[in-house]
Amino acid sequence: MMNRLKIAVIYGSYRSDRMGIRAAKFCLNQLEGKCETVFLDAKEIDLPILDKMHKEYADGEAPENLQKASDELYSSDAYIIITGEYNHSFQPGLKNFLDHFQKEYSFKPSGIVSYSRGSFGGVRVAVHARAVLSELGMSSIPSTQPIPNIDLALSEEGVAEDARMIKRFDRFSSELLWYANALKVARENGTPY
Repeated sequence: MMNRLKIAVIYGSYRSDRMGIRAAKFCLNQLEGKCETVFLDAKEIDLPILDKMHKEYADGEAPENLQKASDELYSSDAYIIITGEYNHSFQPGLKNFLDHFQKEYSFKPSGIVSYSRGSFGGVRVAVHARAVLSELGMSSIPSTQPIPNIDLALSEEGVAEDARMIKRFDRFSSELLWYANALKVARENGTPY
């Protein structure tokens, strides 16, 4: 039986016409009842371009928005990273947000939800994201959730137009929750460092 898990859904587009917010809403809707969730929107949290990571501040001296984000990340058991593809890589707002933290992610899994308005669904950024997420300490699960043609695939409220997307997400999220539970139990028994 799984312990109650908390999943942080992290989204990082700063654009005025944000299509990926549909993917965030979709994920949050699909996870309802399966686990606790928190939505971390880099644009809303609005961290500056990285100068000091959270860990580089003395206790009690981090800016309030940075501290709140750190607390939510630290208390999460896994992460869903929602990213569009910008020139085969991350959105700059998402990458900047992720780089502000490190120990918060340690020994916890992540799942990658990529999207695009084209037919590839951001799969090239998913390849790049795996290396970055692993380096940050939150290795990604084997499955990914690409969303091609996001403007057609999901409504503004994050409702899928195709039931097959829900089936794929159920498999993806079941895998993430399995890893999250396994690593939560392992962390309770200690970590290598």
